[in-house]
Amino acid sequence: MTEEQRSSPLKNFLAGGFGGVCLVAAGHPLDTIKVRLQTMPKPEIGKAPLFTGTWDCAMKTVQKEGFKGLYKGMAAPIAGVTPMYAVCFLGFSIGKKLQQTSPDHQLSLPQLFKAGMLSGVFTTAIMAPGERIKCLLQIQQASGDAKYAGPIDCVKKLYKEGGIRSIYKGTGATLLRDVPASGMYFMTYEWLQRVLTPEGRSRGDLSPLRTLFAGGMAGIFNWVVAIAPDVLKSRLQTAPEGTYPNGIRDVFKQLIKEEGPKALFKGAAPVMLRAFPANAACFLGFEVAMKFLNWLAPRGK
Repeated sequence: MTEEQRSSPLKNFLAGGFGGVCLVAAGHPLDTIKVRLQTMPKPEIGKAPLFTGTWDCAMKTVQKEGFKGLYKGMAAPIAGVTPMYAVCFLGFSIGKKLQQTSPDHQLSLPQLFKAGMLSGVFTTAIMAPGERIKCLLQIQQASGDAKYAGPIDCVKKLYKEGGIRSIYKGTGATLLRDVPASGMYFMTYEWLQRVLTPEGRSRGDLSPLRTLFAGGMAGIFNWVVAIAPDVLKSRLQTAPEGTYPNGIRDVFKQLIKEEGPKALFKGAAPVMLRAFPANAACFLGFEVAMKFLNWLAPRGK
C-alpha cells in the first residue's frame, strides 16, 4: 500500500467509518461503566459510594439491568460513529496532505501529531451532541430516573428545554479533549506501524496481530491525554441546566475543591481496559477496509 493510497481522503473516509463501527462493538460496555463512575454522586458522610470501582459497577449494572444494561446508549454512538470516524480519518488524511510535499512524502512525528489534531477538530460537530446523548442515557438507569425513552426522545427533550445549544452542550470541552488526544492517537499508531514493519517490507505486509497491537497502544496513549478533560466533559454534559454557568471552568473548580485532583482520573480503569481492544478492533477494521478499497480502486485518489 503506497503512501498516496493511504492518504486518499475518500478511502480514509470510508475505511474510517467501518473502523468506527468495529470500535463501538468492541468497547461500549466499558464505556458505559466509565461514564457511570465519572458521574456518580458524591456519597454522603458515612455512606458507601454508589459504585466502589469498575468491577462493582459492572456487577451492579448486570444484576439490575442484565447484560443489555452495559449497552445503554449504544444506539447514539452507533448512529454517529460511522460518520464520526469517517470524518476523523478524513480529517487526518487532509492534515497529512496539507503537509506533504509529494504524494509519497513520509511525514515526521510532529507533522503526524498536527494532522491528528486536525481530525479532532473535524469530529467535534458530530462528537459533541453524540457524547451528550450517550452520557445522559448511560447515567439515567443507574440513578433510577428514566427521563429519556431513547436517543431520539433525548434529542427532542433537550431541544425543547434549551434549543440546539442544549444539544451541543460541552462542545468546548469536547474540543479540549479531542484535539490533543487525536494528535497523540494517530501519531502513536503511525509510529508503531513504522517500527513494526520489517526492514525491506511495506506496511501492507504487517500481520493482523501487529496491527492490533499498534491500534491498541494508540488507544492507550490517546486516553492518557484525554482522561482528565473527559471527566470534566462528562460532568458538564450530564449536569442539570444552569449548574455550571461558566462551563468547564466551573466544573474544574468544583471538582478540585470537593474531590481533589484524583477525581480527574475517575473511570480511568475501565477507560484503559476498553482502550486497547476497542482501538485494536478499530484500526484492524480500518486496515482491512483500506485493503479492500485499494483492491477495488487501485489508484490513490
